[in-house]
Amino acid sequence: MHASTVRGLLVRGMLAGLIAGLFAFAVAYVVGEPPVRGSIAVEEAQAAKDAAGAPSAHAGHGGGDAAPAEAAEEEEELVSRPVQSTFGLATGVLVYGVALGGIASLAFSFALGRVGGFSPRATAALTAAGAFATVYLVPFLKYPATPPAVGNPDTIGQRTTLFFLMILLSVLLGIGAIILGRRLAPRLGNWNATLTAGGAFVVAAALAFVFLPDNSDAVQPGFPAALLWEFRVASLAVQLVLWAVFAVVFGVLAQRLLAARADGAQATGRQPAPAVG
Repeated sequence: MHASTVRGLLVRGMLAGLIAGLFAFAVAYVVGEPPVRGSIAVEEAQAAKDAAGAPSAHAGHGGGDAAPAEAAEEEEELVSRPVQSTFGLATGVLVYGVALGGIASLAFSFALGRVGGFSPRATAALTAAGAFATVYLVPFLKYPATPPAVGNPDTIGQRTTLFFLMILLSVLLGIGAIILGRRLAPRLGNWNATLTAGGAFVVAAALAFVFLPDNSDAVQPGFPAALLWEFRVASLAVQLVLWAVFAVVFGVLAQRLLAARADGAQATGRQPAPAVG
């Protein structure tokens, strides 16, 4: 594929990621924000309960209100919660969508024509589905998303490392499954090779699930199970919308670009008609 075509696909992938990010932000705000607010309320209630049960360091010295005042100053947010839930959320989701859109467009450029005789739209859909499965769904099944301030803060670094390690393993296993399917296709046929490669991916991912440690302290005891479930469903919905919209938008843009390039190449390569005497 020509470098200019790859560059055009990259730009269109980032644009499709931006559009998908807008839809994902809408879902995150409408569906994801209520459980986030609920988890923050649970955290604040627990903190107030702990503060009420703890003895004051200034009790008996006329400074009973000094400690709460100092604690309030220490816990004052640098960015207000309304800003976090609107502008901050939109910025994060849009940047995330643009970045993943660019990466997915490069993966599409590599996959087009190498994973079967699919059209650009179908290849875009397969690329988006594969990215959703390997980058999010498989890691999510091992380490599900949790609302902020729910887990043990002392282990957040370890939990983050495990999550990104699972993403890396999932992506590598996905690439390995593609390579395996291509090598088996001449002997088994495309359908049987695809089933075999998919089965190998599932088995390898299951082994990773078994040997990687669990996040035993990702959720504090007593946290409402219904609230946790709502947050995880919302997180899954945001990713589904993001990748579905990207697949549709990028498929259309890529189809138009490649069709225009093909028409231009055919027009350039035509021989002039012979002159009639």
